Amino acid sequence: MPSKVMSQPLRVENPEFWSFGTSRTMNSRLWFVNNSKLEQNILRFLARYAEKYEVELYGFVPMGDHYHLAARFPKMNRAEFYRDLNARIAELVRHFVPEFPGGTLFGRRYAEQAIVEEVDLEEYFFYCALQTVQSGLSERISDYPGYNSFYDAIYSRTRKIPDIDWARYNAKKKVDPNAKKKDFTTIRKLKFLRLPGYEHLSAKEYKRVMQEKLEERRARIIKKRKLEGKGFAGRKVLLEVKPGAEPYKTKKSKRTSKRPLVLTKSLETKKRFLDWYFSVFEKFRFASRQFRKGNLTVEFPPGTYRPPCLVPG
Repeated sequence: MPSKVMSQPLRVENPEFWSFGTSRTMNSRLWFVNNSKLEQNILRFLARYAEKYEVELYGFVPMGDHYHLAARFPKMNRAEFYRDLNARIAELVRHFVPEFPGGTLFGRRYAEQAIVEEVDLEEYFFYCALQTVQSGLSERISDYPGYNSFYDAIYSRTRKIPDIDWARYNAKKKVDPNAKKKDFTTIRKLKFLRLPGYEHLSAKEYKRVMQEKLEERRARIIKKRKLEGKGFAGRKVLLEVKPGAEPYKTKKSKRTSKRPLVLTKSLETKKRFLDWYFSVFEKFRFASRQFRKGNLTVEFPPGTYRPPCLVPG
């Protein structure tokens, strides 16, 4: 029986599955705190690349040392999306956070897990929304001084964010002092989709149901934390956090730490996903062997990427 042990899981793109992605800063330093300009520009690039790569967004929450994103990639371009988004976020931190010393922002490439069923997408939609409560930062999500996509999502809001092409504008400004920023500005639309399975509800009903579900989950988290003798930092304390500070407590993992490939509570769903995943993996491994032997025309399975072909110059 072929071995299923890998140093890192194979990244497989699938247009039908949803995705739960996480990017964490180097040494979990708190660079995404108390900086409205940084936050707005992160949302600007999220909107830009969601539009460019036709990504379906469901939930997004930037925390102090990481962010979570629940999305779907119908065009099978998740790798390109995260490459561009994280590169721009790194540039934004260098520009808008004077305390940042330079160097690499993210500790490693993004972590990603598949979501197959609608019920599991809903679970991680609320996981994003309630991150600040779960982490003991704020008792209510509205108390957290940072962006949370929950209300944009349930109210079906579309944020219109000006996106200036600074490279083209600055180049034009050198030869034309009268160049106007508005001529190099695109209005990006940032929108989070309604969870599947609730299409029959009116906008008002959907908002009410989602708020009730949030409150039920929030109450359970608070009860559990109190039973464990844990409290909440609160807004006042959070507003005093300095960029680059070390978190009081954060998740620790290594590049090769074991993570579930699929997020679900259903054993049947997990088995079905893993059967599919390892069938793709075996096809990829076969193609990789052929490629290394010199067969440069070998076909790799859909949703995977062939290694770069370096031809001597």
